Amino acid sequence: MMDNDKPESQDSDAKDKAVEEELKGVPEEFLEEDGAEDDEEEASIEDALAELRNDLEAAKQETLYAKAETQNVRRRMEKDISDARTYAATGFARDILSVADNLSRAIDSVPQELREDEKFKGLVAGIEATQRELEKVFGQHGITRIASMGLPLDPNQHQAMMELPSDEHDPGTIVQEMQSGYMIKDRLLRPAMVGVAKKPD
Repeated sequence: MMDNDKPESQDSDAKDKAVEEELKGVPEEFLEEDGAEDDEEEASIEDALAELRNDLEAAKQETLYAKAETQNVRRRMEKDISDARTYAATGFARDILSVADNLSRAIDSVPQELREDEKFKGLVAGIEATQRELEKVFGQHGITRIASMGLPLDPNQHQAMMELPSDEHDPGTIVQEMQSGYMIKDRLLRPAMVGVAKKPD
């Protein structure tokens, strides 16, 4: 039988024995050095992986925060645009209220006998029609008059200008309206200027 017909396992056993023979007498720290280097390499790879995982988690969090902030900015902008559309007429409406006040004063100042006079009837009817048209336009734009008379004073809608002694009304009840107040949608356009009841002295 020839040498090269020996099984491979016998060859590897012989090589392992030869290596062991050669390594006899070599200090152990030199023999384990390769293994220690491998351990160090594995540890540094694990550290690098842990650091990468932390970085990835931090990047995910930052992305989530950025998305949330973008959503909040978009919602704020949508609300601002909606408010701008809803309350666009606020400045103009506030200015036109003095026109409504003057129309109301003009109608209130016409004596009853002139209302029945043929010469003035048409004029009075025209002023009243203008006032009704103005109130209709106010309504179309969400401008409404604030109720006052007989109600308790509401500092969010009424501005007390004076106190009037009264036995008939509870203190704090509105008994006189000097100037009408108005709301535009759910916002105060102008407070009603009122007089409130107080206990007589």
